[in-house]
Amino acid sequence: MKTFKTKLSLIELKDGNARQLELLQKTKKENRMIPNMYKAMANSPALLDSYMYGYKLFRQESGFTAAEAEVVFLTISAENHCVYCMGAHSLLADTASNVPVKVTEAIRNNQKIPHEKFSKLSEFTSIMVNKRGLPTEEDVNVFLNAGYTESHVLSIILAISIKTISNYTNHIFHTELDTVFKSREWKGYKATRGFINLFRRLE
Repeated sequence: MKTFKTKLSLIELKDGNARQLELLQKTKKENRMIPNMYKAMANSPALLDSYMYGYKLFRQESGFTAAEAEVVFLTISAENHCVYCMGAHSLLADTASNVPVKVTEAIRNNQKIPHEKFSKLSEFTSIMVNKRGLPTEEDVNVFLNAGYTESHVLSIILAISIKTISNYTNHIFHTELDTVFKSREWKGYKATRGFINLFRRLE
């Protein structure tokens, strides 16, 4: 069945109202560009403002390193099958967050991550998404034994909230990937991630 695509347009600086312009100009100042995703979110200034605020707080106060934060965002975006966010975060992983390329590629291809701590972080993030925030005691203990804390569990909840905003916005807009991210375009999986992970857990 064909997925819904909104008839709303991307908001450009020349077209926005005062509130939209305020947020888009802030985005341009902080990112030196206005990604298409932000132009889509600007149709609901409250949505864009919430995303920008939550994203900044997660980056600054989650307790994760820049690389760990990127692993969390990549994992959530893969679980939600967000082609746009996978492209954007893959480039950020390569250029800004110091994520080893082998780690990024493993997440993009749903393969075993060749880094024990990143692997446990990604696995637990997937569990939180797929179990709707209802991990088992065993799930959490494996995560804690990898060197994380219960506060990190809350930070993952924040990350899921942030990425739900961006992933779902991109779903309904079918957001076109900006040229700057094209080198890391992601095509998704031949089979669904959940289906693959089910069989992986049974191994």
